[in-house]
Amino acid sequence: MNYQKLLVLLLLALPFAGDAQNEDSAWFRNHYIKQEQYIRMRDGVNLFTSIYIPVDDKEKHPILLTRTPYSCAPYGTNEYKSYWSNYYKEYLKAGYIMVTQDVRGRWMSEGTFTDVRPYNPNKKTNNDIDEASDTYDTVDWLVKNVNGSNGNVGIFGISYPGFYSTMGALSKHPAVKAVSPQAPVTDWFVGDDFHHNGAFCLMDAFNFYSSFGKPRPVPTTKGPEGFNWPTQDAYDFYLRTGALPDFAALMGDSIAFWKDLYAHPNYDSWWQARNPRPHTGNISDSTATLVVGGLFDAEDCFGAWSTYQAIESKAHNNNKLVMGPWFHGQWARGNGANLGNVQFGSKTSEWYAANLEIPFFNYYLKGQGRIDGVKEANIFFTGENSWKQLPQWPPSNIQNNSLYLQPKGGLQWSKPAGGNAFSEYISDPSKPVPYTEDILFKRTREYMTDDQRFAARRPDVLVFTTSALTEDVTLAGPLTADLQVSISTTDADFVVKLIDVFPDDFTYNNQPGYSPENYIMNGYQMLVRGEIMRGRYRNSLSKPEAFTPGKVTNVKYTLPDVAHTFKKGHRIMVQVQSSWFPIMDRNPQQFIDIYHCKDADFKKASIKIYHDAAHPSRIILPVVK
Repeated sequence: MNYQKLLVLLLLALPFAGDAQNEDSAWFRNHYIKQEQYIRMRDGVNLFTSIYIPVDDKEKHPILLTRTPYSCAPYGTNEYKSYWSNYYKEYLKAGYIMVTQDVRGRWMSEGTFTDVRPYNPNKKTNNDIDEASDTYDTVDWLVKNVNGSNGNVGIFGISYPGFYSTMGALSKHPAVKAVSPQAPVTDWFVGDDFHHNGAFCLMDAFNFYSSFGKPRPVPTTKGPEGFNWPTQDAYDFYLRTGALPDFAALMGDSIAFWKDLYAHPNYDSWWQARNPRPHTGNISDSTATLVVGGLFDAEDCFGAWSTYQAIESKAHNNNKLVMGPWFHGQWARGNGANLGNVQFGSKTSEWYAANLEIPFFNYYLKGQGRIDGVKEANIFFTGENSWKQLPQWPPSNIQNNSLYLQPKGGLQWSKPAGGNAFSEYISDPSKPVPYTEDILFKRTREYMTDDQRFAARRPDVLVFTTSALTEDVTLAGPLTADLQVSISTTDADFVVKLIDVFPDDFTYNNQPGYSPENYIMNGYQMLVRGEIMRGRYRNSLSKPEAFTPGKVTNVKYTLPDVAHTFKKGHRIMVQVQSSWFPIMDRNPQQFIDIYHCKDADFKKASIKIYHDAAHPSRIILPVVK
């Protein structure tokens, strides 16, 4: 038998992905018409909007709206968006009117763009606009002018469009029945995208604003050119470039928001005005919200948790939460079966779409199905790899238990008993701790679950580990790092990482699609959660304070929530370090203006982390009882 010929015949008999996509595209064109429309806002500015309307006029259809700064391309009434590339095609099959809009000042829309434009709760004239009013005016036009609308509007979007979704929930238009802010940009100083606890997310910020931030003087269908990178080695590029003023020189004078970043180094009123959480009480009782995020979202994990919590505490609407084991937006691309080397045992993204998001919009916009399958908190617990649908978040049955750092790298549930004990390392800004062991150009998504063995081997990373667990330990909620430190300089950063250490005989062989050749998982040190605190902000993000060299000082801060089970036989590890480069900028380790410092200002610092009876350092864990 000619096996080679047989293989060719078999391959020819298989449908190709390209054929399936072409069929989906043809179906879309046959069942939908595309309309492009400028919608006039109350102040006279026109926003470019793409509207896809079902040909079927036998019934009325709901509207799903996404407002975006990233373009509602493709442009032209004969060019159709690739909704069929993920589960969004289910909305097409269900007859939704799909709408995307370029926000004010972006792409083909008129007006001036403002990053995370502050919400204005006291509008008095038609010139008092914000993203909530632009949403209101857009929705009002759609329900009055789009043929076949049933008058119900849903709003959703991921990342920056997640921010616009939150603003849409604040529009209070009576037609807005359901809103899903997904990985929403929420607070760019406290915990999203460009700062974490005051530390500057250098790599993401420079990569993003060196192209996105370029001015767009007139409406256009063409995006800006990116930065001309001199090397593909990100660690080398960011280290070689130097202090933050050197990045400002590379960026140039045309990017307004980059200059704003430098002008507002602390959490002042300018930043606080760009935080929508205080205003979530203005969400209408009749607007349901479904906040969605990824446990391992390197960009807006904080935004999802904090947006849900703000709505829950201030509004009186029907508010639900979904957190899956995903990177930024992974629920809308790929099947969610793994992130990097870590396997989740099922196609989590597909389960989410079928059981949570689509039923949510169908219920509120079409009046179909049931909503009782979407619980208050729909959370995937890694480690045990299972969805839990809970009546509240955090769960009521958690107990805050402390794991104490011990001499000789121990980690125990009891306080250390000795005196004058500490672990010490030298933090050298000229050799910062990398966030990954690989030589890469772009910041990876997978680092959020990456193996931390490379860091554990560095002399400037402290490692504390429990013995093998004799029973499962499940965490559900926020973590608290509570360190007793002293430093030889007047400022330093503190990075605390919570890590799941897999047994030496661990394997994923029982999981479909996994091959042991992928990566050696024996003894894998899975990053469960890591977070940084710029030491000067330890008591207030608005009023930084210098350290007194040599004085024992408390550094205590909250890490974003986790949902993870450390299985029996695993170990819990805590790593402490003072740099995380280049995802976070380097601290010169002096109490100076970091945005305007010089290369010569960077100093080595001796960092001591205490672990004795008088000065116990610990991590406080939300343990499920």
